[in-house]
Amino acid sequence: MKEASYYKKLDKNLTQCQLCPQFCCIKPGNFGDCKVRKNEKGVLYSMVYGKPCSINIDPIEKKPLYHFLPGEAAFSIGTTGCNLHCLFCQNWSTSQANTEDAQTMDLSPEEAVVLAISKNCKVIAYTYNEPVIFFEYVLDTAKLARKKGLKNVLVSNGYINPEPLKELCKYIDAANIDLKSFNPEFYKKYCFGELKPVLETLKLLKKKKVWIEITNLIIPELNDDLKEIEEMCKWIAKELGKDVPLHFSRFHPCYKMQDKAPTPVETLHKIRDIAKQHLNYVYIGNVLEKGETYCPECGQLLVERTLYLENNYLKNGECKCGKKIAGVWEIGKK
Repeated sequence: MKEASYYKKLDKNLTQCQLCPQFCCIKPGNFGDCKVRKNEKGVLYSMVYGKPCSINIDPIEKKPLYHFLPGEAAFSIGTTGCNLHCLFCQNWSTSQANTEDAQTMDLSPEEAVVLAISKNCKVIAYTYNEPVIFFEYVLDTAKLARKKGLKNVLVSNGYINPEPLKELCKYIDAANIDLKSFNPEFYKKYCFGELKPVLETLKLLKKKKVWIEITNLIIPELNDDLKEIEEMCKWIAKELGKDVPLHFSRFHPCYKMQDKAPTPVETLHKIRDIAKQHLNYVYIGNVLEKGETYCPECGQLLVERTLYLENNYLKNGECKCGKKIAGVWEIGKK
C-alpha cells in the first residue's frame, strides 16, 4: 500500500480521488471505480503499488509504437484495474479484475529498473491494463528509469486529469493513446466515460512534447462510420499535426462483445485510405500484414515491420530524398 496522490479528504472520512475524470467519492473501506484505489479510515491508498500481475519483454512495435526507437525491446509491466469499463476490452482479465483476483509479484520501482537493465531493455512500458490507475508506481519507476538513461512509454486510454498528467509528462518520453471513438455517445454507452478528457490529454501531451501515437480499435457497426472517422482524422491533423501516427486496429470478439463479428479487413483498408488523405502515417493492426512506413514526400519505403522491426532504411531519421521523418529514431535524439 502507498498513499495515493491527487485526492481530497472530505467529511466523515470520505475521500474524493482527483486522478482521473471519474472523480470517485469513496467511503471508508471501499474502492474507487478503478478497483485499486482504496479508502482506509479517510486515507486513500494505491493497492497495486509495486505489485504488477504482468511482466514481459515486448518489441516496441507491439505497443504499438512505430515511430519511437524501432527494434528496441520494452520491459513491460501492468497491474490490475482500469478507470474505464469498455465492453470490448481485450485485456479484461486483468483490467476489470479486483486486486485479490489476480496473482501479483512484488517488484519495487528500483527492482523494475534493475531488471529492465539486466534484460538489455532501453525502454520501460507501462501497459496491459490502464497505467493511469497505478500512477504512483509509474511515476516513481519512471523517475528512476530516467536517471539510468532508460526511456519511459505509456500505453493508455488517456483518461487522466490535467494536473497529474503534467507531472507525469516530465518523465514520459512516448505514449500510445487509445482513442476509442470520436463519438461522445460511444464513450458513454460502451466505455462508461467521456470523450472530451481524452482529447484534452492528447493536446496536453503534444504541448509537453511527448511523442504521441494513437490507436483506434474499429468495431463493426459501432464506431466504423466513415464520416465520423474522417472527422477524427481532421481533428488530429488540426490539433496534433499530420505527422502523428494513427493505428486502426482490428476488433476480435471478446469480453462482453462476443456477439460481434471481427472487423472485415476490407473495412480497415477503406478507413486507412480515408485517413491517409489527412495524415502522413496510417497503419492497420491485428491483421497479417506488414506495417510499412513510406516517405510522405517521395513515397520511398522506409521501414518494414510485422510485430517487430524487419528493416529500417532511415539514415539519421531521414529519407534519401532529405525529408525528415517524424519520430524518435535513436536513443538520445528527438
